[in-house]
Amino acid sequence: MKKRRIRKILLIVAGILAVLYVIVCNILVSAALVPSFMETLEAFEDLTEQGMSEQVHTDDIIENQASAADRTSEWVKNADSELLSLTSSDGYRLVSRVFYQEEESHKWVLLLHGYTGWKEEMFPIGYQYAQRGYQVLAPDMRCSGESEGDFIGMGWTDRLDNMLWLDWILEQDPEAEIVIHGQSMGAACALMMSGEEALPDQVKAVVADSAYTNAYDMFKKQMWDWFHLPAFPLLQGANLMLQLRGGYDLKDASALAAVEKTDLPILFIHGTEDAFVPSSMSEELYEAAAGEKQILLVEGAGHVQAQDKDPEGYYGTVFSFLEQHGME
Repeated sequence: MKKRRIRKILLIVAGILAVLYVIVCNILVSAALVPSFMETLEAFEDLTEQGMSEQVHTDDIIENQASAADRTSEWVKNADSELLSLTSSDGYRLVSRVFYQEEESHKWVLLLHGYTGWKEEMFPIGYQYAQRGYQVLAPDMRCSGESEGDFIGMGWTDRLDNMLWLDWILEQDPEAEIVIHGQSMGAACALMMSGEEALPDQVKAVVADSAYTNAYDMFKKQMWDWFHLPAFPLLQGANLMLQLRGGYDLKDASALAAVEKTDLPILFIHGTEDAFVPSSMSEELYEAAAGEKQILLVEGAGHVQAQDKDPEGYYGTVFSFLEQHGME
């Protein structure tokens, strides 16, 4: 009788722990990838505040950011632009802004923002492309800005959404030559797109600024920083919940797997003081890339701060690389 009672108690405890495990894993998924839940927890504000505190705040970065913001504001105000929308394959409204050139140009750039970001963050980079004759298309990725969605895609679901924007460009301009330039999650997404068999031949190069190798390893690194919880065994359970609820696997969201099979020219950029995505991830991606490649590591720059730490070096390298690969 005593053994039977102990066994019963152990089964009850195990059941309670299993239920708690499922609940915690579901909360983790929602807290990291479901914007409506993140807003309830004020997670957006917390992540933004934490991200800002981990950035590099030197005078040169602050001054360069301010100068870029002034130039960009003037450009946005006077440019010929249009707000676009289309529908994703799973029914979400996706929004983008396009900036046209006054003179005919077949050069295009698709600009992809980072995790919990929005299209306007990419406008300073868009300004630089516009000054060099590019037509600029900057989308809000799903769950971001003005675009709909239930789960942040970590680049994986976004890669298919952004293929639709490539289709839109080619409908307007069949002779288009396209660069995909992304930052952080947008950079990882650009690299994931590079590995797609259906990627149009008109895509000529990728610029990947502060990309992570894959979303699973990214969250493995951030579990303690964000939630003060160990990655094992919670990340495994959270990933399973994401597959059941969100329809994708964090392990599939791999920029590393994509660059191993693409022959597109890729420029990798990373700040050496990045506290969010370690620069070693770009170095690993660079080593794995099968096609023509270059890497720029900017000393003293934090996460996606390379263009503000050294704007001349950043844009000089970007446009020199693109010219070397036919984007003149």
